[in-house]
Amino acid sequence: MTLREALTVSAGQLASDEYLRATATRDAELLLLHILQIPRTSLIAHPDHELSPSQRTAYENHIARRLRYEPVQYITGQQEFYGLTLKVTPAVLIPRPETEHLVEAVLNLLPKNKPLKIADIGTGSGAIAIALAAHLPQAAITALDISTEALEIATINAREHNVAGRIRFLQSDLLSALDHEAETFDAIVSNPPYVAETDRATLHPQVRDHEPASALFAGDTGLDIYRQLIPQAYNALKPNGLLALEIGHDQQDAIAALLRTWHNPSFINDLQQIPRVALAQRPAPSAIR
Repeated sequence: MTLREALTVSAGQLASDEYLRATATRDAELLLLHILQIPRTSLIAHPDHELSPSQRTAYENHIARRLRYEPVQYITGQQEFYGLTLKVTPAVLIPRPETEHLVEAVLNLLPKNKPLKIADIGTGSGAIAIALAAHLPQAAITALDISTEALEIATINAREHNVAGRIRFLQSDLLSALDHEAETFDAIVSNPPYVAETDRATLHPQVRDHEPASALFAGDTGLDIYRQLIPQAYNALKPNGLLALEIGHDQQDAIAALLRTWHNPSFINDLQQIPRVALAQRPAPSAIR
């Protein structure tokens, strides 16, 4: 079977499923490139190259996994985020382009040439912490997660990108493992769980059935983690310290209410003009009345 024939057959199989139709051609191509370990230009230049029996078997297995709605990123074991290639497994949420808006917002607000202490809450794959470390060479980052499996993946990713020496990985339920009297931060960043349990049935099967539920769902309204994290972050930040949160669809008003005692709350839209990032500062003592 040639590469062209394999792609045609596999894309057709994926397109026959209503949940996979929109990305069928892209997914078939990505999985074939992963099997062959070649760039897309080689695939375009040599479509009549024959698959070996072992390559064909491996490709068919990958397509079968995709037909069970397993995310392409878990099949290939990697995902691109903010110019970084990260290892991902079912132990971690797959980093999304929307979260790059959060990283961009933080980088725009923090000085790049000063020592900083930053906490990344719910680090998962380490995507946010590693991206910030790569662009803030004087920053020391504490990356926290309740999952030891996630912390193992994040540590691997940090080592791969040569920033492990500036990131401390710590198992913690939000900020509970930290002594806020002994340690405070210039910035706290988080992409917490924010999907409402009532929306579970509406999610794509590849998300609902494969990504870690603990990284997705946060009570009936999706606000449970924010209600815990925002007060904890207030106590853990230095005066004028930055809080940066990714938020979900239709959550701006609720988050604004939770930030009513903070200074300069603001929101940044994603490319679909949906409010995606919430920003605020802990008031300085003189501003507290």
